[in-house]
Amino acid sequence: MNGELIIYAVSDSVGDTAEEVARAAAVQFNSHVKEIKRIPNLNEIEMVDELLNRVKGPGVLIAYTIILPEIKEHLEKKTREAGIPAVDLLGPVIENIEQLTGLKPKHEAGLQRKMNLEYFKRIDAVEFAVKNDDGKDPRGILKADAVLLGVSRTSKTPLSMYLANKNVYVANLPIVPEVEPPKELYMISCEKIYGLVIQPEKLNEIRRERLRFLGLNDNASYANISRIKRELKFSEKVMKNLNCKIIDVTNKAVEETASIILDDLNNRLIEGGNVEDKGNN
Repeated sequence: MNGELIIYAVSDSVGDTAEEVARAAAVQFNSHVKEIKRIPNLNEIEMVDELLNRVKGPGVLIAYTIILPEIKEHLEKKTREAGIPAVDLLGPVIENIEQLTGLKPKHEAGLQRKMNLEYFKRIDAVEFAVKNDDGKDPRGILKADAVLLGVSRTSKTPLSMYLANKNVYVANLPIVPEVEPPKELYMISCEKIYGLVIQPEKLNEIRRERLRFLGLNDNASYANISRIKRELKFSEKVMKNLNCKIIDVTNKAVEETASIILDDLNNRLIEGGNVEDKGNN
């Protein structure tokens, strides 16, 4: 049967794994495998029957990665009845893992793809947070899921990174009395903006510690209590004008603040409201 073999790479997901394994095996036989056909999303009994009606005859091999139990059982039964050789590419590995761990597989098709998409989205969110940290690019405000505002040392950057690892696209920018907030802030929904405030005495303590860490004089204006109060007063005015949600981060861990924001984002998602239409009232 030289050069006549056709391999059907069958899957109840996209079929990448089945096709890659089939090609890796076929290359060992030079050109004696005529063709490899990918059959993805085989997730209904009727689809199995339709496939087997097409592939009857000699010179056929089915290599499959079927996770859904009822589809897998039907495929195995029908291929046996039709005398079509079929190879389960995932079953033996899954069975051994189950025996060794004592755990049951999820039997959910496409999990690897979902995990890969989730991973790449998280990486993209982290890159977005880095690019839009500390007001580097005000245009990022327009694309962000959440925008964090606050004076220096209100945990904007660590909070942005924490949220990014939860697949949230975050931009953050400092509020400084000498600098007008970018116009982009007034072009998005106020529901996307989170103002971070802190008690002046706590901020004074944090900034003085920061200066000491940097080997600088902790009496610098950066840590001056009068300066701090002026910054906080200005920031509260900006936040009030934006009509945004305000979170007091005094004595809060980053995880606590992030939890508040994530809950708010999830609630808006559940409500299904189009926040883009609400504007800054």
